Amino acid sequence: MKKIVVLSGAGISAESGIKTFRDTGGLWEEYDVMQVASIDGWNANPELVLKFYNERRQQLAEVKPNDAHTILADLEQHFDIHVITQNVDNLHEQAGSSNVLHLHGELTKVRSCGNDEDIRDIGYSSISWGDKCEQGFQLRPHIVWFGEPVPEMSQAIEIIADADFLIVIGTSLNVYPAASLIGYAPKQCKTYLIDPNDVSAHAHNITVIKEPASKGMKIIQSYLLKQNE
Repeated sequence: MKKIVVLSGAGISAESGIKTFRDTGGLWEEYDVMQVASIDGWNANPELVLKFYNERRQQLAEVKPNDAHTILADLEQHFDIHVITQNVDNLHEQAGSSNVLHLHGELTKVRSCGNDEDIRDIGYSSISWGDKCEQGFQLRPHIVWFGEPVPEMSQAIEIIADADFLIVIGTSLNVYPAASLIGYAPKQCKTYLIDPNDVSAHAHNITVIKEPASKGMKIIQSYLLKQNE
């Protein structure tokens, strides 16, 4: 069974109504990204950061996966699919994808400030300043912020290193180290980049599909299934 690795970013979730930082009318116009998505922001004003992620969870509870998410899940019937996502939402899982690696954490989880191994699923609930783990440490969003290491990078590199196909979808490839992952795909890997905007990507054997996520995935789905006949 051929192995497909998917590197997904905010663009795939935007079609479901998830606000992104970069788009017009997006979160950058409401919040300074470094105040709500950096370790310095957390240390300076944790209550603002908690409020921000509580709002994100409330929004996530109201949206559903789109066709791009669903197509990727359906392709598991024909391919060995591994999703590496920069997104913190659970839309890939909602759609039915079974192998999802979250590089930047998960919105529906929190962890202890004093024990990184103490991770718990809170669904779409809110957390407040003063909510603590059993050891007395404040609970924080299970999110990888600017200024923090990305612990799942090594696993992501291992996953992508033997891909037959790589689908890059909805990411500007501007956020590192995640953007560097495309360079770990083997030379014989066929790469598809789906984005309606201009994205600079340096990869062997790359095809650019300048379409939104769902439309682009329908194009790729047709091609892949023909290749698999």
